[in-house]
Amino acid sequence: MAAPEPARRRRAAADDGDEQDARDAPRSRTAPRAPARKPPARHRVTGAASAMRSAAEQLTQLLGRSPESVSSLRPTEDGWEAQVEVVELERIPDTTSVIGSYKVTMDEEGELISYERTRRYSRGMIDRPT
Repeated sequence: MAAPEPARRRRAAADDGDEQDARDAPRSRTAPRAPARKPPARHRVTGAASAMRSAAEQLTQLLGRSPESVSSLRPTEDGWEAQVEVVELERIPDTTSVIGSYKVTMDEEGELISYERTRRYSRGMIDRPT
């Protein structure tokens, strides 16, 4: 019967250059945790121009169509409300294209809360005086 082989020492590099026995180092069964990330700070939309851009950009992402214009914008107690016009169906001549008018509601940070199509009309159509 052969003699057992002596146990080998494992070495781990220490910060100060000294060698340590790996058996003496504490063992962890889980990977080191990454520092907790804070959610990005949200900033309050400060002004009508910023609110208009925010409404148009977010509606573009949801509908897949770029807004033609923002026809109204007003501050509310909870944020902003805008009326955004979007070309839904392009036709020739251009005056027969179909436009959708969307009511967009945003919170104080400019994040879209809701949208709703309130009207559909031809581009060449004008409102009659009431």
